[in-house]
Amino acid sequence: MTSGCNKLDVYDWLSDMDLPSNYKPFDIVEVRFKGSRKEFFVNVDNLYLEMGEMVAVEPNAGGYDIGHVSLTGELVRLQLKKNKVPQDEVVKKIYRKANESDVAKFQAAKDLEWETMHRARNLALELGLSMKISDVDYQGDKTKATFYYTAEGRVDFRELIKRMAESFRIRIEMRQIGMRQEASRLGGIGSCGRELCCSTWLTDFKTVSTAAARYQNLSLNTLKLAGQCGKLKCCLNYELDSYMDALKDIPNHVERIETAIGVAYLQKTDIFKKTMWFSYPKAENWIPLTVEKVREFSEMNKAGKKPDELIGIVVQEEVHKAVVFDYENVVGQDSLTRLDERNRKKKRKNKPKAKKEASADTAAKPEQTKKAPAKQQQVKTDANAAPKAKDDAPKKPKRRFNKNKKNPRSPDGNAGDAARA
Repeated sequence: MTSGCNKLDVYDWLSDMDLPSNYKPFDIVEVRFKGSRKEFFVNVDNLYLEMGEMVAVEPNAGGYDIGHVSLTGELVRLQLKKNKVPQDEVVKKIYRKANESDVAKFQAAKDLEWETMHRARNLALELGLSMKISDVDYQGDKTKATFYYTAEGRVDFRELIKRMAESFRIRIEMRQIGMRQEASRLGGIGSCGRELCCSTWLTDFKTVSTAAARYQNLSLNTLKLAGQCGKLKCCLNYELDSYMDALKDIPNHVERIETAIGVAYLQKTDIFKKTMWFSYPKAENWIPLTVEKVREFSEMNKAGKKPDELIGIVVQEEVHKAVVFDYENVVGQDSLTRLDERNRKKKRKNKPKAKKEASADTAAKPEQTKKAPAKQQQVKTDANAAPKAKDDAPKKPKRRFNKNKKNPRSPDGNAGDAARA
């Protein structure tokens, strides 16, 4: 069982089981450090430790180191057998549970790793060394740092260690790792969308060859077959055994079949459906044949006989229908688009009404325009209005002046008043 936060976690399936009263707990504990490094330590003081707790342990050199407990109890005994580590060889001890000062110093040491790695890379470039420093691991007491690097061959880094010791003032250890170990330490997301197998659960790296891709009928494209480490993906070996078992039923070295019409060449092989496709030169259609038919035709060719023609089998294409589940709306979930159809229906109902109102308005306008002159004439005749002036132009409205407001054209305002009088 793994998670995205911690690498190579282990699920303790014995944690909920009651142990016998006279049972003595196993005194060896597995502790996890940065990356995928795990080591075994002896719990001399019989401390009660749970998974995930931080403990101060004995390192290879002086001082102490801080790690997280990854496994306790009887499962540690199984891990020792799996890793082929005798119990007598486990001599390093657990000092204590980490206190606040230990955690603070451990966090301060981890904060220095990023800056230390970049400074070490600059020093390696100045010396012209063909190496790549990929990670730095500080000891918990901040007295020692381990530099992990990758290189194609041996590197003379004696001068580099001197310069780093002068600049960092700590004990330095250089450790060369492979490309896959580098990917497992750094982690990342693979092309499948999940975390890398080497950084989550894969502990041993087996060799992967291009034959694994050939057996699975994969195109030999290095961009698709290579992982983030630059090597072939480890997952090419996962299904290789199934392909090897299925290939036992496929006839070997049958690349062509001679018939009376001509020679048919092998184009494609479906290993699990046990179907082989052949085609004649300059022909567009492929002829599917079963494995039994191919064996029969190949035996006839070996005996010097030729079949009249290849009669293919009928290959039925699978039609995937949409599966409708009955339990989709058992709780009464509402769809997010439930109101869209209702709004559309309202718009459709309102559209013809608007058109009718618009047509009624247009029909009413000409009637009003026709009746308007008759009403005006009737009003004029009844009021005995005066005859029209010579000019039919409408009269300008009279301006209203405020007596209290001065005329802007006259400086004192009296002239304007006199003119109006």
